[in-house]
Amino acid sequence: RPSNSPKSTMMISLSQSRIITQPLSKAVRSRHTVAAATAATRSKKSRATPLAAPLTLTQQSFQNHATSRAFLVLAASSAATLAAYQAAGDHGDDGNLFWKIARCSARNLGAEPVMLSPKTEPATGILFPRLCNGMSLAGCGVRIKWRFVKVYAVGTYLDPLAMSVVKDDEKELKKALLDPNYPRTIRIVMNRNLSIDKYPSAIIEALEPRMAGQDLESLDEFKKMNPPVDLVQGAEMEMTIRGDTLLYKNAVGGLGQIKSIVFTRALCDVYYGEDAVSPSHLEDVIKGVKSL
Repeated sequence: RPSNSPKSTMMISLSQSRIITQPLSKAVRSRHTVAAATAATRSKKSRATPLAAPLTLTQQSFQNHATSRAFLVLAASSAATLAAYQAAGDHGDDGNLFWKIARCSARNLGAEPVMLSPKTEPATGILFPRLCNGMSLAGCGVRIKWRFVKVYAVGTYLDPLAMSVVKDDEKELKKALLDPNYPRTIRIVMNRNLSIDKYPSAIIEALEPRMAGQDLESLDEFKKMNPPVDLVQGAEMEMTIRGDTLLYKNAVGGLGQIKSIVFTRALCDVYYGEDAVSPSHLEDVIKGVKSL
């Protein structure tokens, strides 16, 4: 509600992609949603009521893309949420804009927002976000080479709904982890610098004996999906498994795909089999699935 017009309500017009102010009746001001307010405004077009000038707020708030996206979110909110947002204070801090909107929306629902903090892999201190590719973090661990070199941290993200039918039976859970038909993302974060030749070679070395001589050409495909750039500490790779399909994101953000059930099944065995390359990761995943 603009300060110079106490009987006006701020609305967002999606059809015109701008913020407008328009006098509304007392009944509409009280409890109607933004959608109802917009309908009321359209009904007054027959009386040729001109639209007021855009608020001064928009001249600053729409200067960057992030702020404009935030106001599009507001378009789907209620008038009460808009009022709460205005009451939140300064709009100039774009870094806090989304947080303010979340707080206002949560308050209207009678709750406080809950932020999911990342999980720390204890051996390396590397942080893993709770969500990745639409899946939830089940657990993380460290890949140790030559008994003491902490090469990378690894985390597994699973679909809670898919795992809900097996999470209470540890035997069935272990079978499900070996089954590539249970979707997952394996996220790797380097703990040290590493030659690009050594990284795919180490994974191929673990995969090849598990593939029993089948679809070995997929190993070459995997190697080619990694650009000739050495890995630095903090570099991230993601391997998303869905049945016979591996979706791979390399350290520079490039995407690739391998279609081979032999490859994906072997990859599951590398990280979730009896001889898993990171026992601490597997142990944490089994424990974490039960609380998804």
